[in-house]
Amino acid sequence: MYEEPYRWVEAVGNRRTYLDEQFKQGSPVVGLTYEGGLALVTLSKGTPKLYEIYDRIALGGMGHPADLEKLRFTLLEMAHTEGFNRSPSDVTGARLVKYGVAPVVKQAFEEVYKAPFILKVLLAELGHKPSRDALLTINYDGTFEETTGCAVLAATPAVQNEMTAYLRQNLSSSQSLGHALGLALRAWALGDRAQRRLDEDKESESGKDAAAQQDARDPAGLAAHLRDNLSEKSVECAVLDRQQTGSSKYRALTADEWQRLLPPEMNAALAR
Repeated sequence: MYEEPYRWVEAVGNRRTYLDEQFKQGSPVVGLTYEGGLALVTLSKGTPKLYEIYDRIALGGMGHPADLEKLRFTLLEMAHTEGFNRSPSDVTGARLVKYGVAPVVKQAFEEVYKAPFILKVLLAELGHKPSRDALLTINYDGTFEETTGCAVLAATPAVQNEMTAYLRQNLSSSQSLGHALGLALRAWALGDRAQRRLDEDKESESGKDAAAQQDARDPAGLAAHLRDNLSEKSVECAVLDRQQTGSSKYRALTADEWQRLLPPEMNAALAR
């Protein structure tokens, strides 16, 4: 009888190990502010990773497509039910996370005889003024965090921290959408390269830190890494545009549109 709690703790630890392994090949997701709203950016191999949830709320995810779809429909149902029964202003990212996503994901993670959700989620919420914009990340165990300015989904906390630090060093709330997209794509390349280094496990910790610092100082190298990935993946971009007419502020960008918006120097680097 006394062994049961320890067995549960051991089982939960095994689930963490299993889930961490599942995300090693995942594509990071970047969310950040720009002068007109919020942008979400990632690279994918055909299966969408960015979605509209409600008028001013968007979702980005990484993990198993079926789990992401299941959770997306849960969020859609909750958001539209809340908006219909109460009012659209009552539909907020924080409410969806605290009373919708987080409890469901936490319960699935802790019920060791059932399959957990293989996913990480980023919710972007466009406030009625820039100071109210919010980005919320939910981990596979149901823990969540709300930030402003930028947020990242990545395979490991170390890579996530590296990407976030890079974004915060270069982020400006007054930047144009084009510069925000360029920064997000460089951060994606930084995270993807960092994850590959960790997977290879051939460097010392000091060597990894030095490599990360070198990546951050090498925009051309990040652009080259991004260019190499574009042969098998496509860029996925979506914005919550504060100036867009109508109640829905969500808009997915076409390939022609995001390429046209990128700074000329980055477009030139990607075209080499």
